[in-house]
Amino acid sequence: MMIVAAARALRDGTRCFVGIGRPSVAANLARGTHAPNLVLVYESGTIGAKPTRLPLSIGDGILAETADAVVSVPELFNYWLQPGRIDVGFLGAAQIDRYGNINTTVIGADYRNPTVRLPGAGGAPEIAASCREVFVIARHDPRTFVDRVDFVTSVGYGRGPGDREALNLRGRGPVQVITNLGVLEPDPTTCELTLTQVHEGVDVDQVCAATGWPLRVATAPTTSTAPTPTELTALRTLRATIGSGAP
Repeated sequence: MMIVAAARALRDGTRCFVGIGRPSVAANLARGTHAPNLVLVYESGTIGAKPTRLPLSIGDGILAETADAVVSVPELFNYWLQPGRIDVGFLGAAQIDRYGNINTTVIGADYRNPTVRLPGAGGAPEIAASCREVFVIARHDPRTFVDRVDFVTSVGYGRGPGDREALNLRGRGPVQVITNLGVLEPDPTTCELTLTQVHEGVDVDQVCAATGWPLRVATAPTTSTAPTPTELTALRTLRATIGSGAP
C-alpha cells in the first residue's frame, strides 16, 4: 500500500528526481500505470530513463541505455536541479522529524562516534532544497519518526515557518510523507507534519503510537483506496524483475 500510495502521488508528465530503493519502485510503478509520460531523472545524469526492470543503483547501465539524454553530474545538478527545473524530488529517510527534516547520515548524538553510520547524503540535500516539491517514503515506526533528527542531512522545514526562506531554498519542501500506515502533510501555518490519510485497515491511534512525537491529526483524515488489480499486477511484475538481466 505504501508503494502504491506513493506511485499515485506522482502526476503524469512531471519531471521526477528519483532515489534508489522504494522511491524508484514507486516511480517506475507510476510510469507503468497511470503516468506513462513521467520523466524519471536519476542522480547519475540520466534524464528520461525508461528501465525495463528495477535498477540496482543509480549507476545501473539500464538507466543510460533507456534514457532520453545522459549528462554529467555537475550539469544535472547545476543546470537542471538547482534552477528549479525538476518538479518532484522523491526521497527515502532513515529518520524524519515533525518538520520533515531528513537524516541519512548518522544515528546517535556524537557525529564522530555514532551508534550507526548511514550511507550519507548523496544528492539528497540539493534535491530537498531545489525541487519544486518533495515526496518522502519511509516505514512508520518511532525509530524513524523522531521528534528531532540526530543529524539534518536534508532540510525540510527546519524548526518551523520561515526557516526555508531564511536559507534561500528554492523548493517548497516536503509536501507528502508516505508510509506503510498513511500519509502526512505539512500544516500550512505551522509546517508541522499532520496525518491526513490512513491506509485501509489502519486506525489513527495506530499511527500516533508509531510516531515519536504527539502527532497532529487532520479534522477528518481520509482512508486510502485499496490497490487495484492493475496496480498489484504491475507492482508484482516490477518486483520480479529486481536484478534480472544485470551483470
